[in-house]
Amino acid sequence: METYGWISIIPPVVAIILAIKTKQVYPSLFLGIWLGWTAIHGWNPLVGLRYALEASVNIFKDSGNTKVIIFSMMVGALIILMQRSGGVQGFIQWVSKKGLVKNRRSAGLLLWIIGVLIFIESNMINLVIGAIGRPIFDKFKVPREKLAYLAHSTSAPVCVMIPFNGWGAVLTGLLVAQQIDNAFFTVLKAVTTNFYAIFTILLVLFIIFTQKDYGPMAKAEKRASETGKLIRDGAQLLVSEETIAIPVKEGVNPKPLNMVIPLAAMVLTVPLGLLITGNGHITQGSGSTSVFWAVLVGITTAGFMYKAQNILGLKETLDLVMKGMGGLIPMGLLMVFAFTMGATCREMGTGPYVSGLATAAIHPVLVIPLVFLVACFISFATGTSWGTFAIMIPIAVPLAQNMGLDLPLMVSAVMGGGVFGDHCSPVSDTTIISSMATACDHIDHVDTQLPYALTAAGLAVGFYLVVGYVMIG
Repeated sequence: METYGWISIIPPVVAIILAIKTKQVYPSLFLGIWLGWTAIHGWNPLVGLRYALEASVNIFKDSGNTKVIIFSMMVGALIILMQRSGGVQGFIQWVSKKGLVKNRRSAGLLLWIIGVLIFIESNMINLVIGAIGRPIFDKFKVPREKLAYLAHSTSAPVCVMIPFNGWGAVLTGLLVAQQIDNAFFTVLKAVTTNFYAIFTILLVLFIIFTQKDYGPMAKAEKRASETGKLIRDGAQLLVSEETIAIPVKEGVNPKPLNMVIPLAAMVLTVPLGLLITGNGHITQGSGSTSVFWAVLVGITTAGFMYKAQNILGLKETLDLVMKGMGGLIPMGLLMVFAFTMGATCREMGTGPYVSGLATAAIHPVLVIPLVFLVACFISFATGTSWGTFAIMIPIAVPLAQNMGLDLPLMVSAVMGGGVFGDHCSPVSDTTIISSMATACDHIDHVDTQLPYALTAAGLAVGFYLVVGYVMIG
């Protein structure tokens, strides 16, 4: 595959720096895409613009991309239906009455447990925690940035730690391609030393119980406590205010089951979809297809329930579905640009170039930490964890075998590094969906979460160094 050397890292780096600096993610991403295609076509900006626009349209040729965009928009329909029917309000009243949520700590712990239990699909974790947690956290004046962090930190990090899902299937398949015997058991062993995911999940618990924040998150908490503003002035939400603040229909008695049953139907459809698309093997199913079906089932279930209770008629239900999906158009556009950036990086060979830097002659003790850091950079720049796995596993496995390094430990470094980008890159689809599901400004979510992600990554590097020194000396 042709690579463009150091030039290949410029588009994603420029886009990410501009997005964080200016807080204008749409033009920043498109500028990076345009820059990439301009470089590919001899630095001709007009030809580059033509191919940048073409690449943005071509992402819909991938059915997986299209399904992710559509099901994410359909979530807006489900959210608005559950609010209008009184389901969300009823759930808040129920947890308050039962004493399950007495304060910020118990609210955070409840959502953390929910995130761990829904380990089948990372985006589903974000969607469910967003739907349940937003009204609860709003009640306790918790900034949306904190909710987005909690949802996001129990999505990909949890899924990769319990690999009886699509994540495990991808890693197992990549190891099988490297002719590794008992590939799935290698993945299971790697879980025990996936330090980034471990520290990320534990750090969330630490923040929940201590209520000790730092960096931009501390400023967000101060803003919320002193002014009552859950989002900063000028924040750009990926979901419209109408979608997140629709009132309960007049005369309707709020019932928690009007939220719980549609959500349960949605969540339970995911493993069924994985079984069907995987021809009986849940770990081989299509995550995007399964979640697409799941959201459709959730909306359909809600529609029938509310019709049976004479809450919403067919016309009103369809109107709300269209309104909810329309409210997520900004998020859909952002995902188009994010996927296009990934395609641009693949065209330029960004991943192979960066991963090639890891093959330099270095001390064996430093190899595994370096592999982790390279995987972190690739996943952050490209916004894809599975793509990072596909790039790094064929490099990491022979490296471990030739240098006599522990294979599960090496695989865990790739797993953790891949999750890092999925967890905090502004061009990651999971990052975008967590911002959308929690009604948080996308760049504010990245800003506030990044120090925590870097903390977990720093601890992971330290532990890889210690374990490497003990094992290799």
